[in-house]
Amino acid sequence: MRRLVWCILVTLAAAPSQARDDLSNELALVENWLAAQRAYDRVPGLSAAVVHDQALLWSGASGYADLESKRPATDDTIYGICSISKLFTGIAAMQLRDEGKLSLEDPIDALLPWFNLEQSHKGSPEITVESLLTHAGGLPRESDTPYWMGPDFPFPTREQVRDMLGRQSTLYPAQRYYQYSNLGLSLIGEIVAELTGQDFEAYVDERILQPLQLADTSTGFPEDEREPRIATGYGYAGRDGAPPRMPRYDTRGITPAAGFASTALDLASFASWQFRLLGGESDDVLQANTLREMQRVHWLDHDFSNSRGLAFGVYRVGDRTLVGHGGDCPGFNTRLYLDPVSQYAVITMANRNRVDVDGLAAVVFDILEAGGTVEGGTADFEDYLGSYDFRPWDGEDLVFRWQDGLAMVTLPTMDPLGNMVQLRHVKGDHFRTIRGDKQDGHDVVFRRDESGEVTHVVYHSIDLPKMKTWAADASR
Repeated sequence: MRRLVWCILVTLAAAPSQARDDLSNELALVENWLAAQRAYDRVPGLSAAVVHDQALLWSGASGYADLESKRPATDDTIYGICSISKLFTGIAAMQLRDEGKLSLEDPIDALLPWFNLEQSHKGSPEITVESLLTHAGGLPRESDTPYWMGPDFPFPTREQVRDMLGRQSTLYPAQRYYQYSNLGLSLIGEIVAELTGQDFEAYVDERILQPLQLADTSTGFPEDEREPRIATGYGYAGRDGAPPRMPRYDTRGITPAAGFASTALDLASFASWQFRLLGGESDDVLQANTLREMQRVHWLDHDFSNSRGLAFGVYRVGDRTLVGHGGDCPGFNTRLYLDPVSQYAVITMANRNRVDVDGLAAVVFDILEAGGTVEGGTADFEDYLGSYDFRPWDGEDLVFRWQDGLAMVTLPTMDPLGNMVQLRHVKGDHFRTIRGDKQDGHDVVFRRDESGEVTHVVYHSIDLPKMKTWAADASR
């Protein structure tokens, strides 16, 4: 069901690595914690990947790409990536900027002769390429069609987007407020087509996807031999508890803003390319300084609530400043976060709406940097590893390697580090918890059957049976 990639690859032309040599404890916790959160949240399938610089540290999946057929999710399952598409569209625009075909200060009506959106605010500055890329052009959020409503999701064609534009008007003066706009990024795609004489989809495939060897990323769901790997999208279960199956949508004229599809592995490669470029390796797709420019803050709300680069989101998450984008469209939630300082990237992809993929990715960063592996640790606690059943009172207690010993955490939790309890080995199958002041706490004893296999963990007179599978396998 899952492909584990425990290879920490050697890079040829990279900035000095800031990752420790051994992240096995952290990555094992990431795998099992993600799988448990998916299962308890009743998410059909979840694929994820962790990158450091140009190294794929781990990729995996749990659950199902399709519930009816029980087709498993994998790290190369294809998901709709929704608004992560905007990153590729932004790169296309910046390629043209670097070639001298446009300027960020160019007014949109100078690039699109048919642009006839009514400017309803006297004295507004021009709506420019930069203002569209930062969502500060004052445009409406959407083209004037209810394409986010089921059951059909009637996305407009490019021609319909143009035709409806004249019936719409600006919400705000340009450069006044942040207003997220799929319409704005769709118009960036139209500018790419106008200036190159190519369909937007053909340009992106030729100039970005093929050179980056992103063979499983496409401007829409593939209709070739890759189709069997496409995940079925599911809506939010609501009160009846059954996630509805969503139709396979076609974003048509909104493709530059929300129409791409990809995999966890391809988005990991996309992240690695960015780190490689920023590390100084030359590239025909984009200049390094241009990528830096895209990932730098170009728009900041007066109350610091929204900060945007050029197509990229710039986010303050805990003590980190992350760049990337999220995606939310019929049946799919996805997130790509990159940390330019630590050079970690995390991808989380779910085939259901209303999944906290942002929160999941943020916790993965915490785990990676928590220091759960101690080099030279030799204790072999393999027999104890796994999940112990605490239902229906709670979920499960996961026992895992941490530093030079073991730790335990009750799942589900969105704070696995804060809620974990470390264990000190006493002798045999006897452990004690370690208190916050580093003193010994209560006894934790593992119990074996006649064959010597660990079957239970006992603490506070509670006797929890070991589950037959790890949390990562619990749904299979």
